[in-house]
Amino acid sequence: MTSLSRGLALGALAAALTTTLLASPLAPPAGAAGPDLPRTGFERSEGARWTTQPEERDFLAAVDRASDRVRTDRIGTTAQGRPIRLLRIGAPAPKSAADVRRGNAVLLICSQHGDEPSGREACLSTVRDLAFAGDRATRRFLERTSVLVVPTANPDGRAADTRGNSDGVDINRDHLALKTAEARALAAVQRDYRPDIVYDLHEYGPTVPYYMKDLLSLWPRNLNTARAVHRESTALSERYVRPEAAGAGFSTGIYGIWTDPETGEPVKQVAGDGQERILRNTAGVKNSVGLLVETRIDALTDAEKADPALNNRRRVTSQLAALNGLFDYAGERRARVESATARARLAGYADRGPVYLGGADNEPPAAEKILADPPCAYRLDAQQYAEFKDELALHGVSSRRTAKGGAVVPLRQSMRALVPLLLDGRADYHLTAATPLKGC
Repeated sequence: MTSLSRGLALGALAAALTTTLLASPLAPPAGAAGPDLPRTGFERSEGARWTTQPEERDFLAAVDRASDRVRTDRIGTTAQGRPIRLLRIGAPAPKSAADVRRGNAVLLICSQHGDEPSGREACLSTVRDLAFAGDRATRRFLERTSVLVVPTANPDGRAADTRGNSDGVDINRDHLALKTAEARALAAVQRDYRPDIVYDLHEYGPTVPYYMKDLLSLWPRNLNTARAVHRESTALSERYVRPEAAGAGFSTGIYGIWTDPETGEPVKQVAGDGQERILRNTAGVKNSVGLLVETRIDALTDAEKADPALNNRRRVTSQLAALNGLFDYAGERRARVESATARARLAGYADRGPVYLGGADNEPPAAEKILADPPCAYRLDAQQYAEFKDELALHGVSSRRTAKGGAVVPLRQSMRALVPLLLDGRADYHLTAATPLKGC
């Protein structure tokens, strides 16, 4: 654990949470401003229940009032009228998206699936810990790194304890089409703030005995992820998040791969492909380092089965351990990350190289899924442009209007690889089949 982890007190908090497995009360973060800091409903109940949304609102408002490191924005509203919130954290809190873009930024997306609450609890307590930690390492970190947090990305699903939103849509399959208010809000955050790292917190149900680690992680597998961004995403998982969780006593693995319990060898891939509509892959295509983290949801011991609070606290503890690894990574590899993401954003303007409509970093694409010589642009007619102009704008994709009310979308832009995924009829999740152009 680095000085930053110690300064943030996340390691201390994780240790305190582990202690609570013996039924002692949760402690406030070590090194923070005192015993009167805001606490979540989860903490006040010692893990017996999850923080309610009114409690979340009051908790975040209290943190915002008491700390100049935190600003709270409402970035969207769900179909049932619940707010989607974004926390901007820094030393001091960044005043605008421009302030964030001038430095390094980490974006935490918590509880996309409403029935996976442990990541949300870890995010809420982390907001407080960052806001009040008094050590020099944390202040220095926040002077150079903005931390953006969407604590409840699916408020309607969290209220109903359902995977999908109030319309039953899985938000984590909507990061291309942007049909949901939730995905649209997250797309706008990625467009406006251009985070260097997008970290997505989830939970999963194990398949015994093949798929049952305490914590699983996975980077962007989509082949349109720039090599340096892919390399950094893999390093985040394999050199920081998983080792930190293992050091805290949790077993770890790669998401989506069943392993033989005797040999540890992979026996089946059940998830984790390169679908561009999944957030970790969308993040990579949009030139951000990305990581999905999944922690085990079911009770592990007879004691946890008898007392759900023990299981709940263990789940949150594993999320906090993984967050330790994230913050160590963001602090130690800042220059590498900024170089990788900046170069990836600029590379699109060169408009060179293939674009992949399928495959993954562990699955070669079929020949028909490779645009070896991509078109230089796509033309939308007036009807297509009217229908999808808002989605293009939310993605940050540039276009030029034509005289007949349509638009031309060039590949020569930062989001180069995203353009065919949205507009080529051969792409699996295209918005519309626009007309490819050559010789622009």
